[in-house]
Amino acid sequence: MDYAFVTVDVFTTNRFGGNPLAVIPDAHGLADRQMQQIAAEFNYSETTFVLPPSRPDATARVRIFTPTTEVPFAGHPNVGTAFVLAQQGTLFGQPVGDQLRFEERAGLVAVHIRREGGAVVGAAITAPQPLSVGPELPAGLVAACASLGVGEVAVDAHPPQIASVGLPFAIARLTSREALARARPSPQHFAEADRAFPYKPAGFSLFLYVPLDPTCTTLAARMFAPLDNVPEDPATGSASAALAAFLVARSPAADADVMMALYQGEDMGRPSQIELVVEKRAGSVTRVVVGGACVPVMRGTLSV
Repeated sequence: MDYAFVTVDVFTTNRFGGNPLAVIPDAHGLADRQMQQIAAEFNYSETTFVLPPSRPDATARVRIFTPTTEVPFAGHPNVGTAFVLAQQGTLFGQPVGDQLRFEERAGLVAVHIRREGGAVVGAAITAPQPLSVGPELPAGLVAACASLGVGEVAVDAHPPQIASVGLPFAIARLTSREALARARPSPQHFAEADRAFPYKPAGFSLFLYVPLDPTCTTLAARMFAPLDNVPEDPATGSASAALAAFLVARSPAADADVMMALYQGEDMGRPSQIELVVEKRAGSVTRVVVGGACVPVMRGTLSV
């Protein structure tokens, strides 16, 4: 049986920048094993499969696979899938509007389509879960995972820590942009970290960042997940959302609306820009929005 596919570059306005994504807009009839095989064949950080929703308040059910496993939520797959469906114009016989709701394992993901002059240019999503913070990690282990010196992991602002708004990541601040550029994943130490700090569904993933301004609202970041066959990810919306929520939650303001820009992928030749908005009320983060532009790249047919 043949299945149409579309690939897009997400969080960029330039083709061959950003984070590539493969979308199967109608995955009727595909078994779990076949979805995993297709994701491994594309070998992108994620591939999405669109199915009819099982609940009346959702537009579609979206399943997200890395090359090795299914994950409950991810940022660039949601933004890119929404972009593809909006460009397609119809979904399962129904018109696609500017407000979508994707049913995923992590919950409902609200989506807003971005248009310019009537053309679909991108999308923004709301993280499906509130911020949750896990255990702190030793700076030495984080440094070893990134092939850096322990003194290059900044601990004054906060210790390395696991955080999530739908998918968990270990987040850590570095002391300089130069250290961020030199970071390289060490699979041996990632395996050690995964044994010490196991969290599912994916393996240990490390999100490193450096503030680019004194307000900590412009950031440079890199994400490594070699245990999931993703040595480095060019743009990680779910990790960016977790980091943004984590930073705003730690700020002294009880109420805030914070806009942030995160730059990722520059050190691997795929520059990406992720736009973030964090809402905080009565001392708690209440909403995190992740958005950006997309560019279509390829379309074709899979024979399964």
